[in-house]
Amino acid sequence: MQKFKAKIFVTLRPSVLDPAGTAVKSALAQMEHQVESVRIGKYVEMIFDAKDQQNAKDQVDLACDRLLANPVIETYTFELNPYESNNV
Repeated sequence: MQKFKAKIFVTLRPSVLDPAGTAVKSALAQMEHQVESVRIGKYVEMIFDAKDQQNAKDQVDLACDRLLANPVIETYTFELNPYESNNV
C-alpha cells in the first residue's frame, strides 16, 4: 500500500446559477474591484492508502461521485500525488 494525497476542486456546472458568486462579485464591485465573474466552489484534501496510482484515482472518483459532488449541478477535478508524512 502507498499513501496518496488528493486535492479536489468541486465547482458548479457553468449552466447553474451561482447566487453566492453573484453576491461576492457585487461586493467586490462596491469595493471598486472590477471582476468579470465570480464562481464559488469547494476544496477538499484527502490523504489515504491505495494499492497503486490507478486504485487511488478510482477511490477519489468514487468519493466524488457518491459524496463530495452533486453530479446533477457540480463538476469536479482533482490532483493526485504520492504522499509522505513530511510533505506539507
